[in-house]
Amino acid sequence: MTPLTVGFDLDMTLIDSRPGVAASMQALSRRLGVRIDAEVVTGRLGPPLEQELAHWLPAADVPAGVETYREIYAELGPAGVTQLPGAADALAAVRRQGGRSVVVTAKRGDFAVACLAAAGLAPDAVVGNVWGAAKGPGLLSHGASVYVGDHPYDVAAARAAGATAVGVATGGTSAAALRAAGSDVVLADLTAFPAWLDGHLLPARLAALGDRLRSLGSVLVAFSGGADSAFLLAAAVRALGPAAVVAATALSPSLPGAELTRAAELAAALGVRHLTPGTEEMARAGYRDNAGDRCYFCKAELLDVLGPLAAELGIAAVATGTNADDAAAGFRPGIRAAAERGALTPLRDAGLTKAQVRAASRDWSLPTWDKPAAACLSSRVAYGVAITSASLARVDRAEVAIRSALAAAGLPVGNVRVRDLGGDRARVEVDPPLVPTVRQRPELLAGIDGFATVELDSRGFRSGSMNELLAEPARYR
Repeated sequence: MTPLTVGFDLDMTLIDSRPGVAASMQALSRRLGVRIDAEVVTGRLGPPLEQELAHWLPAADVPAGVETYREIYAELGPAGVTQLPGAADALAAVRRQGGRSVVVTAKRGDFAVACLAAAGLAPDAVVGNVWGAAKGPGLLSHGASVYVGDHPYDVAAARAAGATAVGVATGGTSAAALRAAGSDVVLADLTAFPAWLDGHLLPARLAALGDRLRSLGSVLVAFSGGADSAFLLAAAVRALGPAAVVAATALSPSLPGAELTRAAELAAALGVRHLTPGTEEMARAGYRDNAGDRCYFCKAELLDVLGPLAAELGIAAVATGTNADDAAAGFRPGIRAAAERGALTPLRDAGLTKAQVRAASRDWSLPTWDKPAAACLSSRVAYGVAITSASLARVDRAEVAIRSALAAAGLPVGNVRVRDLGGDRARVEVDPPLVPTVRQRPELLAGIDGFATVELDSRGFRSGSMNELLAEPARYR
Protein backbone atom coordinates (compact mmCIF):
# COMPACT_ATOMS: atom_id res chain seq x y z
CA MET A 1 0.00 0.00 0.00
CA THR A 2 1.05 3.60 -0.55
CA PRO A 3 2.48 5.00 2.70
CA LEU A 4 0.17 7.45 4.45
CA THR A 5 1.18 11.10 4.64
CA VAL A 6 -1.14 13.79 6.03
CA GLY A 7 -0.48 17.48 5.52
CA PHE A 8 -1.51 20.11 8.04
CA ASP A 9 -1.75 23.87 7.81
CA LEU A 10 -0.20 25.60 10.83
CA ASP A 11 -1.82 28.83 12.04
CA MET A 12 -5.31 28.24 13.48
CA THR A 13 -5.20 24.62 12.37
CA LEU A 14 -2.58 23.14 14.68
CA ILE A 15 -1.67 26.19 16.73
CA ASP A 16 -3.26 29.36 18.05
CA SER A 17 -0.64 31.90 17.06
CA ARG A 18 -2.83 34.96 17.64
CA PRO A 19 -1.17 36.20 20.86
CA GLY A 20 2.30 36.26 19.30
CA VAL A 21 1.04 37.79 16.07
CA ALA A 22 -0.92 40.45 17.95
CA ALA A 23 2.07 41.37 20.12
CA SER A 24 4.33 41.56 17.06
CA MET A 25 1.88 43.71 15.08
CA GLN A 26 1.44 46.07 18.01
CA ALA A 27 5.21 46.41 18.29
CA LEU A 28 5.48 47.00 14.54
CA SER A 29 2.77 49.65 14.72
CA ARG A 30 4.68 51.50 17.43
CA ARG A 31 8.00 51.23 15.63
CA LEU A 32 6.68 52.45 12.27
CA GLY A 33 4.27 54.99 13.71
CA VAL A 34 1.34 53.65 11.67
CA ARG A 35 -2.00 52.30 12.79
CA ILE A 36 -2.29 48.50 12.61
CA ASP A 37 -5.34 46.90 14.21
CA ALA A 38 -3.95 43.69 15.71
CA GLU A 39 -7.44 42.33 16.38
CA VAL A 40 -8.36 42.63 12.71
CA VAL A 41 -5.08 40.99 11.69
CA THR A 42 -5.52 38.01 13.99
CA GLY A 43 -9.08 37.56 12.81
CA ARG A 44 -7.92 36.68 9.30
CA LEU A 45 -4.69 34.73 9.81
CA GLY A 46 -3.57 32.60 6.92
CA PRO A 47 -2.58 34.74 3.94
CA PRO A 48 1.10 35.68 3.47
CA LEU A 49 2.50 38.51 5.56
CA GLU A 50 2.98 40.68 2.47
CA GLN A 51 -0.76 40.57 1.76
CA GLU A 52 -1.63 41.51 5.31
CA LEU A 53 0.76 44.45 5.57
CA ALA A 54 -0.51 45.80 2.26
CA HIS A 55 -3.72 46.68 4.16
CA TRP A 56 -1.78 48.99 6.49
CA LEU A 57 1.29 50.26 4.66
CA PRO A 58 1.91 52.00 1.33
CA ALA A 59 2.96 49.47 -1.28
CA ALA A 60 6.51 50.85 -1.40
CA ASP A 61 6.89 50.33 2.36
CA VAL A 62 5.64 46.76 2.49
CA PRO A 63 8.99 44.96 1.87
CA ALA A 64 10.73 46.92 4.64
CA GLY A 65 7.72 46.39 6.90
CA VAL A 66 7.94 42.66 6.32
CA GLU A 67 11.59 42.57 7.36
CA THR A 68 10.93 44.66 10.47
CA TYR A 69 7.97 42.52 11.47
CA ARG A 70 10.06 39.36 11.13
CA GLU A 71 12.75 40.78 13.38
CA ILE A 72 10.09 41.47 15.98
CA TYR A 73 8.27 38.18 15.50
CA ALA A 74 11.42 36.13 15.99
CA GLU A 75 11.44 37.38 19.58
CA LEU A 76 7.74 37.73 20.41
CA GLY A 77 5.88 35.34 18.12
CA PRO A 78 6.67 31.77 19.23
CA ALA A 79 6.40 32.64 22.92
CA GLY A 80 2.65 33.23 22.61
CA VAL A 81 1.80 30.01 20.75
CA THR A 82 -0.51 27.31 22.13
CA GLN A 83 -1.88 24.07 20.73
CA LEU A 84 -5.39 24.05 19.38
CA PRO A 85 -7.74 21.35 20.71
CA GLY A 86 -6.85 17.92 19.37
CA ALA A 87 -3.63 18.98 17.64
CA ALA A 88 -1.30 16.58 19.43
CA ASP A 89 -3.81 13.73 19.14
CA ALA A 90 -4.18 14.39 15.41
CA LEU A 91 -0.44 14.04 14.83
CA ALA A 92 -0.40 10.96 17.06
CA ALA A 93 -3.28 9.46 15.07
CA VAL A 94 -1.30 9.75 11.86
CA ARG A 95 1.68 8.12 13.52
CA ARG A 96 -0.52 5.33 14.93
CA GLN A 97 -1.72 4.63 11.40
CA GLY A 98 1.90 4.13 10.36
CA GLY A 99 1.95 7.47 8.54
CA ARG A 100 3.90 10.72 8.47
CA SER A 101 2.69 14.27 9.09
CA VAL A 102 3.98 17.30 7.21
CA VAL A 103 3.15 20.93 8.03
CA VAL A 104 2.79 23.05 4.90
CA THR A 105 2.35 26.73 5.76
CA ALA A 106 2.65 30.29 4.56
CA LYS A 107 4.77 31.04 7.61
CA ARG A 108 8.53 31.19 7.10
CA GLY A 109 10.02 27.77 7.70
CA ASP A 110 12.22 28.66 10.66
CA PHE A 111 9.34 30.51 12.34
CA ALA A 112 7.07 27.52 11.75
CA VAL A 113 9.59 25.19 13.38
CA ALA A 114 9.99 27.55 16.35
CA CYS A 115 6.22 27.85 16.83
CA LEU A 116 5.71 24.08 16.65
CA ALA A 117 8.44 23.56 19.23
CA ALA A 118 6.91 26.19 21.51
CA ALA A 119 3.55 24.43 21.23
CA GLY A 120 5.08 21.02 21.94
CA LEU A 121 4.23 19.58 18.53
CA ALA A 122 6.59 17.49 16.41
CA PRO A 123 5.49 16.73 12.85
CA ASP A 124 7.78 14.73 10.60
CA ALA A 125 8.49 17.58 8.19
CA VAL A 126 7.82 21.28 7.66
CA VAL A 127 7.44 23.18 4.38
CA GLY A 128 7.23 26.96 4.73
CA ASN A 129 6.73 30.09 2.63
CA VAL A 130 3.90 28.66 0.47
CA TRP A 131 0.29 29.79 0.22
CA GLY A 132 -2.91 28.60 -1.42
CA ALA A 133 -2.51 26.42 -4.49
CA ALA A 134 1.25 26.99 -4.28
CA LYS A 135 1.21 24.56 -1.34
CA GLY A 136 0.39 21.80 -3.83
CA PRO A 137 3.98 21.01 -4.87
CA GLY A 138 5.05 20.84 -1.24
CA LEU A 139 2.28 18.40 -0.46
CA LEU A 140 3.04 16.37 -3.58
CA SER A 141 6.74 16.19 -2.77
CA HIS A 142 5.86 14.40 0.46
CA GLY A 143 3.13 12.25 -1.07
CA ALA A 144 0.36 13.74 1.07
CA SER A 145 -3.06 12.25 0.36
CA VAL A 146 -4.89 14.42 2.93
CA TYR A 147 -4.51 18.12 3.72
CA VAL A 148 -6.06 19.70 6.80
CA GLY A 149 -6.59 23.45 7.06
CA ASP A 150 -8.86 26.22 8.33
CA HIS A 151 -9.02 28.48 5.25
CA PRO A 152 -10.59 28.20 1.75
CA TYR A 153 -7.10 28.59 0.32
CA ASP A 154 -6.17 25.39 2.15
CA VAL A 155 -8.90 23.67 0.17
CA ALA A 156 -7.26 25.01 -2.98
CA ALA A 157 -3.96 23.58 -1.75
CA ALA A 158 -5.51 20.15 -1.30
CA ARG A 159 -7.04 20.30 -4.75
CA ALA A 160 -3.70 21.27 -6.28
CA ALA A 161 -2.14 18.18 -4.72
CA GLY A 162 -5.03 15.84 -5.54
CA ALA A 163 -5.51 15.31 -1.80
CA THR A 164 -8.62 14.98 0.34
CA ALA A 165 -9.47 18.40 1.77
CA VAL A 166 -10.33 18.41 5.47
CA GLY A 167 -11.56 21.73 6.83
CA VAL A 168 -11.43 22.64 10.52
CA ALA A 169 -13.55 25.55 11.71
CA THR A 170 -10.99 26.82 14.20
CA GLY A 171 -9.88 29.87 12.25
CA GLY A 172 -11.72 32.82 10.81
CA THR A 173 -13.70 30.77 8.28
CA SER A 174 -17.02 29.19 9.24
CA ALA A 175 -17.87 25.55 8.66
CA ALA A 176 -20.42 26.62 6.04
CA ALA A 177 -17.82 28.66 4.17
CA LEU A 178 -15.37 25.76 4.23
CA ARG A 179 -18.02 23.49 2.75
CA ALA A 180 -18.83 26.09 0.13
CA ALA A 181 -15.13 26.26 -0.74
CA GLY A 182 -15.22 22.53 -1.54
CA SER A 183 -13.91 20.80 1.59
CA ASP A 184 -14.52 17.07 1.39
CA VAL A 185 -15.21 17.04 5.11
CA VAL A 186 -15.48 19.75 7.78
CA LEU A 187 -14.67 19.16 11.45
CA ALA A 188 -15.38 21.51 14.34
CA ASP A 189 -11.80 21.03 15.48
CA LEU A 190 -9.05 18.42 15.45
CA THR A 191 -10.48 16.41 18.33
CA ALA A 192 -12.65 14.65 15.75
CA PHE A 193 -9.75 13.97 13.40
CA PRO A 194 -8.51 10.58 14.71
CA ALA A 195 -11.94 8.97 14.35
CA TRP A 196 -12.40 10.55 10.92
CA LEU A 197 -9.00 9.27 9.79
CA ASP A 198 -9.86 5.75 10.90
CA GLY A 199 -13.04 5.80 8.83
CA HIS A 200 -11.38 7.49 5.86
CA LEU A 201 -8.65 4.86 5.59
CA LEU A 202 -10.83 1.84 6.26
CA PRO A 203 -12.23 1.10 2.75
CA ALA A 204 -8.81 1.07 1.09
CA ARG A 205 -7.36 -1.09 3.84
CA LEU A 206 -10.21 -3.56 3.63
CA ALA A 207 -9.67 -3.77 -0.11
CA ALA A 208 -5.96 -4.41 0.44
CA LEU A 209 -6.80 -7.11 2.98
CA GLY A 210 -9.14 -8.84 0.54
CA ASP A 211 -6.54 -8.73 -2.22
CA ARG A 212 -3.88 -10.21 0.06
CA LEU A 213 -6.10 -13.05 1.22
CA ARG A 214 -7.20 -13.90 -2.31
CA SER A 215 -3.56 -14.10 -3.35
CA LEU A 216 -2.99 -16.90 -0.82
CA GLY A 217 -5.53 -19.30 -2.29
CA SER A 218 -6.16 -20.92 1.10
CA VAL A 219 -5.38 -20.06 4.71
CA LEU A 220 -5.39 -21.51 8.21
CA VAL A 221 -6.28 -18.83 10.74
CA ALA A 222 -4.87 -19.00 14.27
CA PHE A 223 -8.27 -18.37 15.82
CA SER A 224 -8.39 -17.41 19.49
CA GLY A 225 -11.96 -16.17 19.20
CA GLY A 226 -10.98 -12.58 19.95
CA ALA A 227 -11.98 -9.56 17.88
CA ASP A 228 -8.90 -9.58 15.65
CA SER A 229 -8.71 -13.26 14.76
CA ALA A 230 -12.49 -13.40 14.35
CA PHE A 231 -12.38 -10.53 11.90
CA LEU A 232 -9.50 -12.10 10.00
CA LEU A 233 -11.43 -15.36 9.78
CA ALA A 234 -14.53 -13.58 8.46
CA ALA A 235 -12.43 -11.63 5.94
CA ALA A 236 -10.81 -14.84 4.74
CA VAL A 237 -14.22 -16.42 4.22
CA ARG A 238 -15.35 -13.38 2.24
CA ALA A 239 -12.22 -13.43 0.09
CA LEU A 240 -11.74 -17.16 -0.43
CA GLY A 241 -14.97 -18.90 0.49
CA PRO A 242 -15.38 -21.18 3.52
CA ALA A 243 -13.98 -24.28 1.80
CA ALA A 244 -10.54 -22.65 1.48
CA VAL A 245 -10.38 -21.50 5.11
CA VAL A 246 -9.64 -23.43 8.30
CA ALA A 247 -9.89 -22.05 11.83
CA ALA A 248 -7.59 -23.53 14.48
CA THR A 249 -8.06 -22.84 18.18
CA ALA A 250 -5.27 -24.28 20.31
CA LEU A 251 -6.32 -26.27 23.38
CA SER A 252 -4.11 -25.54 26.36
CA PRO A 253 -4.38 -24.60 30.04
CA SER A 254 -3.88 -20.93 29.05
CA LEU A 255 -7.17 -20.77 27.14
CA PRO A 256 -10.11 -19.56 29.27
CA GLY A 257 -12.80 -22.22 29.14
CA ALA A 258 -15.56 -19.93 27.90
CA GLU A 259 -13.47 -18.80 24.93
CA LEU A 260 -13.44 -22.20 23.24
CA THR A 261 -17.22 -22.41 23.16
CA ARG A 262 -17.58 -18.94 21.67
CA ALA A 263 -14.88 -19.64 19.08
CA ALA A 264 -16.59 -22.83 17.99
CA GLU A 265 -19.92 -21.05 17.65
CA LEU A 266 -18.49 -18.30 15.46
CA ALA A 267 -16.58 -20.73 13.24
CA ALA A 268 -19.77 -22.68 12.72
CA ALA A 269 -21.69 -19.51 11.89
CA LEU A 270 -19.08 -18.65 9.26
CA GLY A 271 -19.24 -22.17 7.83
CA VAL A 272 -15.57 -22.98 8.24
CA ARG A 273 -13.88 -26.11 9.51
CA HIS A 274 -12.81 -25.61 13.12
CA LEU A 275 -9.91 -27.61 14.51
CA THR A 276 -8.75 -27.71 18.12
CA PRO A 277 -5.19 -29.04 18.18
CA GLY A 278 -3.49 -29.37 21.54
CA THR A 279 -0.39 -27.33 22.32
CA GLU A 280 2.25 -28.10 24.94
CA GLU A 281 3.71 -24.74 25.88
CA MET A 282 4.05 -26.03 29.45
CA ALA A 283 6.77 -28.33 28.14
CA ARG A 284 8.89 -25.29 27.24
CA ALA A 285 11.07 -24.05 30.06
CA GLY A 286 11.02 -20.50 28.73
CA TYR A 287 7.24 -20.47 29.03
CA ARG A 288 7.11 -21.99 32.49
CA ASP A 289 9.83 -19.68 33.82
CA ASN A 290 7.67 -16.71 32.78
CA ALA A 291 10.37 -14.15 32.14
CA GLY A 292 9.58 -11.07 30.07
CA ASP A 293 9.79 -13.10 26.85
CA ARG A 294 7.23 -15.74 27.87
CA CYS A 295 5.00 -14.89 24.89
CA TYR A 296 7.82 -15.85 22.54
CA PHE A 297 7.69 -19.47 23.71
CA CYS A 298 3.91 -19.59 23.72
CA LYS A 299 3.65 -18.34 20.14
CA ALA A 300 6.53 -20.56 19.06
CA GLU A 301 4.66 -23.61 20.35
CA LEU A 302 1.44 -22.52 18.64
CA LEU A 303 3.07 -22.01 15.25
CA ASP A 304 5.14 -25.16 15.56
CA VAL A 305 1.82 -27.00 15.83
CA LEU A 306 -0.17 -25.04 13.26
CA GLY A 307 2.52 -24.99 10.55
CA PRO A 308 2.68 -28.77 10.09
CA LEU A 309 -1.10 -28.99 10.46
CA ALA A 310 -1.59 -26.57 7.56
CA ALA A 311 0.89 -28.51 5.45
CA GLU A 312 -0.92 -31.77 6.21
CA LEU A 313 -4.21 -30.22 5.12
CA GLY A 314 -2.74 -28.69 1.97
CA ILE A 315 -3.38 -25.16 3.22
CA ALA A 316 -1.07 -22.57 1.67
CA ALA A 317 -0.47 -20.29 4.65
CA VAL A 318 -0.95 -19.78 8.37
CA ALA A 319 -2.11 -16.31 9.47
CA THR A 320 -2.49 -14.63 12.84
CA GLY A 321 -4.74 -11.74 13.89
CA THR A 322 -1.88 -9.33 14.62
CA ASN A 323 -3.08 -5.82 13.77
CA ALA A 324 -1.22 -2.60 13.01
CA ASP A 325 -1.47 -1.38 16.61
CA ASP A 326 0.07 -4.62 17.87
CA ALA A 327 3.02 -4.16 15.55
CA ALA A 328 3.54 -0.59 16.76
CA ALA A 329 3.59 -1.62 20.43
CA GLY A 330 7.18 -1.89 21.54
CA PHE A 331 7.40 -5.16 23.45
CA ARG A 332 5.80 -8.07 21.56
CA PRO A 333 8.10 -11.14 21.57
CA GLY A 334 5.21 -13.31 20.39
CA ILE A 335 5.05 -11.43 17.11
CA ARG A 336 8.74 -12.15 16.57
CA ALA A 337 8.27 -15.87 17.21
CA ALA A 338 5.41 -16.05 14.70
CA ALA A 339 7.39 -14.16 12.06
CA GLU A 340 10.35 -16.50 12.48
CA ARG A 341 8.04 -19.40 11.67
CA GLY A 342 6.59 -17.82 8.56
CA ALA A 343 3.16 -16.88 9.90
CA LEU A 344 1.45 -14.14 7.93
CA THR A 345 -0.16 -11.02 9.41
CA PRO A 346 -2.72 -9.82 6.84
CA LEU A 347 -4.37 -7.28 9.15
CA ARG A 348 -1.07 -5.65 9.99
CA ASP A 349 0.08 -5.72 6.37
CA ALA A 350 -3.11 -3.93 5.32
CA GLY A 351 -2.52 -1.31 8.02
CA LEU A 352 -5.71 -2.15 9.92
CA THR A 353 -5.78 -0.78 13.46
CA LYS A 354 -7.79 -2.20 16.35
CA ALA A 355 -10.37 0.57 15.99
CA GLN A 356 -10.76 -0.21 12.29
CA VAL A 357 -11.09 -3.93 13.00
CA ARG A 358 -13.90 -3.18 15.43
CA ALA A 359 -15.60 -0.74 13.05
CA ALA A 360 -15.52 -3.19 10.16
CA SER A 361 -16.62 -6.05 12.42
CA ARG A 362 -19.64 -3.98 13.45
CA ASP A 363 -20.45 -3.26 9.80
CA TRP A 364 -20.22 -7.00 9.07
CA SER A 365 -22.46 -7.82 12.08
CA LEU A 366 -19.79 -9.93 13.76
CA PRO A 367 -20.63 -10.55 17.43
CA THR A 368 -17.01 -9.88 18.37
CA TRP A 369 -17.02 -6.25 17.24
CA ASP A 370 -17.18 -4.95 20.82
CA LYS A 371 -15.75 -7.99 22.57
CA PRO A 372 -13.35 -7.00 25.35
CA ALA A 373 -9.71 -8.00 24.93
CA ALA A 374 -9.17 -11.61 26.02
CA ALA A 375 -5.47 -12.41 26.23
CA CYS A 376 -4.38 -15.86 27.35
CA LEU A 377 -4.49 -16.70 31.04
CA SER A 378 -0.70 -16.74 31.37
CA SER A 379 -0.71 -12.99 30.70
CA ARG A 380 -2.30 -12.60 34.13
CA VAL A 381 0.73 -14.00 35.97
CA ALA A 382 3.45 -11.56 37.01
CA TYR A 383 6.78 -12.06 35.26
CA GLY A 384 9.11 -14.19 37.34
CA VAL A 385 6.26 -16.18 38.91
CA ALA A 386 6.32 -19.70 37.50
CA ILE A 387 3.44 -20.71 35.23
CA THR A 388 1.63 -23.89 36.22
CA SER A 389 -1.62 -25.47 35.13
CA ALA A 390 -2.92 -24.96 38.66
CA SER A 391 -2.09 -21.24 38.69
CA LEU A 392 -3.85 -20.71 35.37
CA ALA A 393 -6.92 -22.59 36.53
CA ARG A 394 -6.97 -20.47 39.71
CA VAL A 395 -6.96 -17.25 37.68
CA ASP A 396 -9.68 -18.57 35.38
CA ARG A 397 -11.94 -19.44 38.33
CA ALA A 398 -11.32 -16.04 39.91
CA GLU A 399 -12.27 -14.13 36.77
CA VAL A 400 -15.43 -16.20 36.33
CA ALA A 401 -16.35 -15.42 39.95
CA ILE A 402 -15.87 -11.67 39.52
CA ARG A 403 -17.81 -11.57 36.28
CA SER A 404 -20.67 -13.43 37.92
CA ALA A 405 -20.63 -11.06 40.90
CA LEU A 406 -20.69 -7.98 38.68
CA ALA A 407 -23.53 -9.37 36.59
CA ALA A 408 -25.54 -10.29 39.68
CA ALA A 409 -25.09 -6.74 40.98
CA GLY A 410 -26.41 -5.31 37.73
CA LEU A 411 -23.05 -3.77 36.85
CA PRO A 412 -21.51 -3.72 33.36
CA VAL A 413 -19.20 -6.67 32.76
CA GLY A 414 -16.53 -5.47 30.37
CA ASN A 415 -12.81 -6.02 30.80
CA VAL A 416 -11.93 -8.03 33.91
CA ARG A 417 -8.45 -9.24 34.83
CA VAL A 418 -7.18 -11.08 37.88
CA ARG A 419 -3.42 -10.58 38.02
CA ASP A 420 -1.53 -13.27 39.93
CA LEU A 421 1.27 -11.42 41.70
CA GLY A 422 2.78 -14.52 43.23
CA GLY A 423 2.08 -16.54 46.33
CA ASP A 424 -1.49 -15.89 47.42
CA ARG A 425 -1.71 -12.28 46.25
CA ALA A 426 -3.89 -11.06 43.40
CA ARG A 427 -4.71 -7.72 41.85
CA VAL A 428 -8.04 -7.13 40.12
CA GLU A 429 -8.52 -4.82 37.15
CA VAL A 430 -11.92 -3.67 35.89
CA ASP A 431 -12.76 -0.95 33.40
CA PRO A 432 -11.75 2.45 34.87
CA PRO A 433 -15.31 3.88 35.18
CA LEU A 434 -16.24 0.88 37.32
CA VAL A 435 -13.34 1.22 39.78
CA PRO A 436 -15.08 3.61 42.27
CA THR A 437 -18.12 1.35 42.50
CA VAL A 438 -16.11 -1.81 43.07
CA ARG A 439 -13.97 -0.01 45.66
CA GLN A 440 -17.10 0.89 47.62
CA ARG A 441 -18.46 -2.66 47.39
CA PRO A 442 -15.78 -5.07 48.67
CA GLU A 443 -18.26 -7.94 48.64
CA LEU A 444 -17.89 -8.04 44.84
CA LEU A 445 -14.36 -9.37 45.31
CA ALA A 446 -15.15 -11.57 48.28
CA GLY A 447 -16.06 -14.55 46.11
CA ILE A 448 -12.53 -15.01 44.80
CA ASP A 449 -11.07 -18.31 45.99
CA GLY A 450 -7.43 -19.33 45.99
CA PHE A 451 -5.87 -15.98 46.94
CA ALA A 452 -5.35 -14.80 50.51
CA THR A 453 -4.95 -11.17 49.50
CA VAL A 454 -6.97 -9.49 46.74
CA GLU A 455 -6.49 -5.80 45.90
CA LEU A 456 -8.24 -3.55 43.39
CA ASP A 457 -6.09 -1.72 40.87
CA SER A 458 -7.05 1.96 41.15
CA ARG A 459 -6.01 2.63 37.54
CA GLY A 460 -8.37 0.03 36.13
CA PHE A 461 -7.92 -2.32 33.22
CA ARG A 462 -5.20 -1.63 30.67
CA SER A 463 -3.70 -4.03 28.16
CA GLY A 464 -0.11 -4.98 28.87
CA SER A 465 -0.14 -3.82 32.48
CA MET A 466 2.11 -6.72 33.43
CA ASN A 467 4.80 -5.19 31.22
CA GLU A 468 4.84 -2.26 33.65
CA LEU A 469 6.23 -4.63 36.28
CA LEU A 470 9.30 -5.49 34.22
CA ALA A 471 10.98 -2.35 35.55
CA GLU A 472 10.34 -3.32 39.18
CA PRO A 473 9.79 -7.10 39.36
CA ALA A 474 11.10 -7.47 42.89
CA ARG A 475 7.88 -6.03 44.34
CA TYR A 476 5.98 -9.12 43.24
CA ARG A 477 8.39 -11.95 44.01
